[in-house]
Amino acid sequence: MNKDALVVGLALFAMFFGAGNLIFPPYLGMESGWEWPLGVTCFIIFDVVISCVGVYAINGAGGSVLAVEGALGKRAGLVLNTAAILCIGMLIAPPRCAATTYEMAIVPWLGDSIGILPFSLVFFAVVLALTLRPTRIIDVIGKILTPLLVVGVIVMVVAGIAAPLGPVVAPESQTVVADGVLAGYQTMDILAVAGFAILVQESVRAAGYADRKSQMRVTARASLVACVLLAAIYAGLTYLGATAATVIPHDISQAELITMIVWQLMGEPGVAVLGIVVGLACLTTAIGLCGSAADYLERVTGRRVSYQQALIAVVVVSLLICNLGLTSIIQLASPILSVICPPFMTTVVLLLFRRRLHGTAVFKGAAAGAVAASLVLTAHDLTGALAFVEAAPLYAYGFAWLLPAVLGGVIGALSTKIGLRKPPADKPLTEQ
Repeated sequence: MNKDALVVGLALFAMFFGAGNLIFPPYLGMESGWEWPLGVTCFIIFDVVISCVGVYAINGAGGSVLAVEGALGKRAGLVLNTAAILCIGMLIAPPRCAATTYEMAIVPWLGDSIGILPFSLVFFAVVLALTLRPTRIIDVIGKILTPLLVVGVIVMVVAGIAAPLGPVVAPESQTVVADGVLAGYQTMDILAVAGFAILVQESVRAAGYADRKSQMRVTARASLVACVLLAAIYAGLTYLGATAATVIPHDISQAELITMIVWQLMGEPGVAVLGIVVGLACLTTAIGLCGSAADYLERVTGRRVSYQQALIAVVVVSLLICNLGLTSIIQLASPILSVICPPFMTTVVLLLFRRRLHGTAVFKGAAAGAVAASLVLTAHDLTGALAFVEAAPLYAYGFAWLLPAVLGGVIGALSTKIGLRKPPADKPLTEQ
């Protein structure tokens, strides 16, 4: 492991480790009880591992959102990329950043005396102002806050291991594996890999690696560094949640849970510091995400919508969704991400084997299978009207879409082979 790989890996870790991601592992641990290692393993696989592998795969395929369009074709790739950008840049992530800040930095001290509406108006006004006129202060704050947040989390985890809040008891949930998978979706890290891959690629080139082979070698090692660090921290946070099951009420939100764990371990000073750091980190994250979404919308509309117009639309929509509250935002995100994440994951993983796959048929077939299955599964989750899906393989584990994705890819591969074997239309069969 060389120094450059370590530096880039730490940067990648910082990009993935958003303040919003703090809220999911502890809640998963509380619900999982003594099965928390199983729950966090599924969380790590479907969040950390696939996301870090995705950075490597997308860079290997040329980087940026063009990698997905190259795999699926321009139209299908455009649809999937746009869905991902809207989720991470407008519909889910920025509203969640604001709502998380409200619940972790405002509510513990002021209760609901300041409602979420006036708070969100101020929050997104700052986002709009600083995104319209970016300044270096955002980069500086981001570089300071992430190390502070990481150090704080490490101290909290060590304290929780040294003096557990309570005994780890039986699971509250009967679907620990599925809960881990869904929590992995909720982080939305997999949807951000295209953008992160670009930054990693630029960092590796800036470090002096000119040839493709050395760039990919450093990228692989950097991805491994980020993967190990993220897995360790998320495992620690999940364990803290498991030890809190008998100490903290279960009818609280994810943000309230992590706040109460910090209060139990570090007292009011710890809650104050965490609220400030998380709040500022969420603000800088929202600024970056809203700006990226506006830039993407400007490009995808051929500049018919200007950056400023797109940014205003993104901020207004984020503001409105934020006022649903953190719990409602997470509930709203669940079915959306359950449809978008599987085809995105499938495409990213297949990019690892792109040199052995001819054309786009395998990618399209696998993604189509994942989408079709996810739509049916999500419809059942929302309505309970499609009970037959519960007989699908792997349904109990939260990824019944996997087999349809494999079948779709096989059909795509077969269609490619049939197309290759078909004789040219202008030659009779006897000449073949």
